[in-house]
Amino acid sequence: MNNIDNHNSINDYIFDKRIVSACGLYCGACGIYLATQENELEKLLQYALVLKQSVSKTYCDGCGADRKSAHCSKMCTFIKCTHQKNIEFCGECNDFPCVELIDFQSKLPHRMEIEKSQKRLVEIGWEQWFVEQKERFTCSKCNTINSAYHLSCRKCGNTPSCEFILDHQYTIDKYLIDE
Repeated sequence: MNNIDNHNSINDYIFDKRIVSACGLYCGACGIYLATQENELEKLLQYALVLKQSVSKTYCDGCGADRKSAHCSKMCTFIKCTHQKNIEFCGECNDFPCVELIDFQSKLPHRMEIEKSQKRLVEIGWEQWFVEQKERFTCSKCNTINSAYHLSCRKCGNTPSCEFILDHQYTIDKYLIDE
């Protein structure tokens, strides 16, 4: 994985702290976030049906944005907790990793790196972490960002779609089959 120091230019990145979640997920690789940013109404409708909410309540600009998916807004305890403790990320908390975070991480494959992600956030700062995460979910062939559930690149079909899938394909395959 490249880091900010050996990347061609820091200017290649548009940093957006709104997509750095309190829990350590990279919102830039969320299917709902991607569908919102790319105005893919069909995909947003599919997510809305699965989540049993309206399309208008499904749009999301990231955990740090004003417009969040109602599903995430309702279930997320981490944003409120970090605000109450006057910290930005769970990894800065004296109780890290708490029972809630460990439980949250264990529920779905896209969350499997949360604890590791939090440690990186604290160690290197959110900007460097942002670069690492963006690269981790980007197709090596066409530079398209993919979600943790795009086994093949959603643009060019490259398999695996990104480094995250390469590292966790067995677990993700098993989850998708069991679903």
